[in-house]
Amino acid sequence: MAALKKRIPNYMLASVAVSLGGLAMGCDTGAIGAIMAMPAFSVSMGGPLSATLVGLTVSLIMLTGAVPSVFAGYLADRYGRLRVIMLGAVSFGLGAAIQGAAHALPAFLAGRALAGLGEGAFLSIISVYICEVAPARHRGILAGLPQFLNTAGICLGYFICYGTVGLGDGNSMAWRAPYVVQGALALSLVACCWALPDSPRWYLLQGRREEAVAALEKLDVALVGEDRDFLASTNQQASLGLWQGLVLLFRRGYRTRTMLALFILGMVQLSGIDGVLYYAPTLFAQAGLESQTASFLASGLSAVLMLAISVPAFLLADKWGRRTSAITGGVGLSGAMVLIGSLYAAGAVHPYGVARWVVIVSVYIFGLTYCSTWGIVGKIYASEIQPTHTRAAANCVAQGLGFFTNWLVAMITPILLDKSAYGAYFLFGGLALGTVLVLAAYMPETRGRSLESIQEAFSHTGSSSIMQALRRRVGFSNRETQENSIELDSEGGVVSTSGSANTRGLRMELVSA
Repeated sequence: MAALKKRIPNYMLASVAVSLGGLAMGCDTGAIGAIMAMPAFSVSMGGPLSATLVGLTVSLIMLTGAVPSVFAGYLADRYGRLRVIMLGAVSFGLGAAIQGAAHALPAFLAGRALAGLGEGAFLSIISVYICEVAPARHRGILAGLPQFLNTAGICLGYFICYGTVGLGDGNSMAWRAPYVVQGALALSLVACCWALPDSPRWYLLQGRREEAVAALEKLDVALVGEDRDFLASTNQQASLGLWQGLVLLFRRGYRTRTMLALFILGMVQLSGIDGVLYYAPTLFAQAGLESQTASFLASGLSAVLMLAISVPAFLLADKWGRRTSAITGGVGLSGAMVLIGSLYAAGAVHPYGVARWVVIVSVYIFGLTYCSTWGIVGKIYASEIQPTHTRAAANCVAQGLGFFTNWLVAMITPILLDKSAYGAYFLFGGLALGTVLVLAAYMPETRGRSLESIQEAFSHTGSSSIMQALRRRVGFSNRETQENSIELDSEGGVVSTSGSANTRGLRMELVSA
């Protein structure tokens, strides 16, 4: 056992521990669509639900999660990363308990709303905490852990429902069992956060340098190379008020990174992944799998395959470029959606024939592509491109948008499927393709760089398109631009210069407008 502890640094164990939040969320995602399809749930709730009511019930957890996501960053900057995660875990656990004990739809909806508040509080901060404790060489792998365990949770949720659906239409434990598991996971997350040290970067942000050093020691973080930058920095900034922090995200020097994080986390959800995850049993039944057991099994198999593909994607997160993964993944996602939509639009999908299997395989391909690309790279990238003093706030605002778009997808998918067999697929395919074009134009690479050096990269590109156009018009060559450059930090202050003797040594501070 002692040898095992030496092989596994504590920062890795801490990353796994806080990622239990992703496992709990995934368990809900995998279970809720199957629960909606269970006759036992309809009996408990007093009858079958309409397509609109199904969409509302499934998506409510995302709608309520959007609100605390926006404010969780401020709370995490003020009170610490782990305290906010614990608060969210408690709320999620209470929501799971209320859902599992519900005997009417209003009580069930109240439980989902409370669980959503918890998800919104802890989900964004988990990624922030891991990014801030992980060394640069392992940050991609460790920051991908919440998404990896989220996929494992989806698999768990599907198979819990597959195992309980045989209990019979009159046995409510068929749909209550997943909430027992979710409650246990929430309690485990609370216990882990209680035992862990908070982020060293958060301690330094608060001016508590000794506690930052102590946290580094407890987490077994050996500072090498560029990772030393943050501890050596004397430019840490104190936490701002809630409104000040939100306004700062959109000021010059920050807005580029904020908008990029908002776009990425919003469009990741608008790819349609939550429509596939929440309503997989419905999608497979629509394609021709008439038996409820068969559709549940197909959903579980899709979750197993997504978990399997997540393993190499997770392990290779620091080998593949973030940009390459995002662009190639988007092409695959849009292609799968357009293919499925085209088959339905042509009227080729029936309970017999080859077309239904093409649809089923394409749903699998979509899920596999998402889990190996966008599902991992989106949250990593949104967290690591932010400076320390705005990372939590920016990531949480972006996650809030992600929750809202997640809710939108979960809400409209059953309605679109009820009205048209192909409209939803064309919509999500087109949005994924548009996202690829934007990322190809504006997404810089961050793989293998320390969090501090990433900020330097964005300071170089802060005025990218306009300034480059001006330089071309006045005739600057690339060499002249490089030899007479002034490097700005994330706040607009000059941190280095190069070029002529008249330029060298210049130091000035530019005040943001």
